Amino acid sequence: MTVKPQWLRVKAPQWERVGNVKEILRDLALNTVCEEASCPNIGECFNAGTATFLIMGPACTRACPYCDIDFEKKPKPLDPTEPLRLAQAVQRLKLNHVVITSVNRDDLPDGGAPQFVQCIQAVRSAMPETTVEVLIPDLCGNWQALETILAARPEVLNHNTETVKRLYRRVRPQAKYDRTLELLQRSRDIAPQVYTKSGIMVGLGETDGEVREAMQDLRAVGCDILTLGQYLQPSQKHLNVDSFVPPEQFDAWREFGESLGFLQVVASPLTRSSYHAEQVRELMKLYPR
Repeated sequence: MTVKPQWLRVKAPQWERVGNVKEILRDLALNTVCEEASCPNIGECFNAGTATFLIMGPACTRACPYCDIDFEKKPKPLDPTEPLRLAQAVQRLKLNHVVITSVNRDDLPDGGAPQFVQCIQAVRSAMPETTVEVLIPDLCGNWQALETILAARPEVLNHNTETVKRLYRRVRPQAKYDRTLELLQRSRDIAPQVYTKSGIMVGLGETDGEVREAMQDLRAVGCDILTLGQYLQPSQKHLNVDSFVPPEQFDAWREFGESLGFLQVVASPLTRSSYHAEQVRELMKLYPR
């Protein structure tokens, strides 16, 4: 087993603060991607009183070999009380920015788009000043479902690319690279006032040139914000780490992304798609829509 390098070590969290966030989540019976996907930044984010809410879960209808979220071919029906409970958590945590993501619900014709809408609306009602970011699945290419989500006017529409085109069949066997790009392009066309965002994992066998090509593809469809982070193997049954990418390479990618015209590039070994997502509030001031 490859030993993790020094730059992948995280600070021990203040467990009192972490416990408070967990208590609220348990009290309201909510899931977070922080816990379900074994995010390495859970301590830092929970210490800051933030969390990325995982709706329509915790089981996913896809079994991507890099992801630690449980697989279930026929998940439970959607819970109509989930949007209200999520809004109550946002209120109790006093969040200025909330990220709402979901498992893939390929069992639903609309991918669960109305549940995203109801969650956005519930947060707006409870916390009108809170900005909302949705991190959505590809909806199996149901563009009407995408329009439904965008009609609720989240401030940020995030859909992760995850890896380079060559590795899609191995890393995301039920997804399509071109469909990911099309989703982001359509989002820009349908709702140009919404900031679009995507993320890429590295360390799965991609080359520097392939990462740069993916970055260029994302800019070509108008993606505003990009995150780049190191893939970490959740367990022995998941894809192996091919390499641990050093921090200086992330710096080089960030500089390249900025030269392409991304409004923001967040790149480091521990960066995840929702890491410091609240920084978009400052970005919106600098680049208002």
